[in-house]
Amino acid sequence: MKINRLDIVFKERNVQNRVIAKFIGKTEFTISKWRNNKRQPSLEELIEIAKLLRVSIYDLIEPTNWDNEKSETYEEFVKKVKDIK
Repeated sequence: MKINRLDIVFKERNVQNRVIAKFIGKTEFTISKWRNNKRQPSLEELIEIAKLLRVSIYDLIEPTNWDNEKSETYEEFVKKVKDIK
């Protein structure tokens, strides 16, 4: 599952992993893992990247779209739990 859009944004802006790594204080390996969605940066780290690149933090994460989602909503789940009691 893709959570962040770092690879897309970095490619659009010709951003190198080593520059981000130096700025954030992480290894290039860590930035590569983030970029490939193998691991995720913390919210604080995303904010630092957004500041450096002068983009919205929302540009760095995948948008949510619940239109075709088949999972229960919070309200449906609460009703089910209440019915069990």
